[in-house]
Amino acid sequence: MGVRKRLSADKIKEARKNVAFAKLTNIPSSPRKMRLVADMVRGKEAFRALGILKFSNKEAAARLEKLLRSAIANWEAKNERKAESGELYISTIFVNCAPMLKRMRPAPQGRGYRIRKRANHVTLIVDTIDNKNQRTEA
Repeated sequence: MGVRKRLSADKIKEARKNVAFAKLTNIPSSPRKMRLVADMVRGKEAFRALGILKFSNKEAAARLEKLLRSAIANWEAKNERKAESGELYISTIFVNCAPMLKRMRPAPQGRGYRIRKRANHVTLIVDTIDNKNQRTEA
């Protein structure tokens, strides 16, 4: 690795030390379905988002709830204290496509129809609400 690339990587690594995030990869549901649930909680306070996800009847909501709990636990581990209600919010959540599984289904007259089994990756970042207020004032 070159010096310039190593310095850039070190900067990124240093910036990530202060950020609490969680990733979920290769979820066997389409990104479109996951984005519907992610849009429900984007920018919300963390414990309020947990309530929204708990009572949502979408399958993707259960996976996101577990991911959000993991991100909160990561924040607590980095800051060495428990998160209080109203302290954390979901600063960033995004859903990316994962590699697609391509399968064939038998069709009439000897043909085959292609089935695309989609998957996705979700990244969720939590931050404190006072950091949010500092960014908007600056």
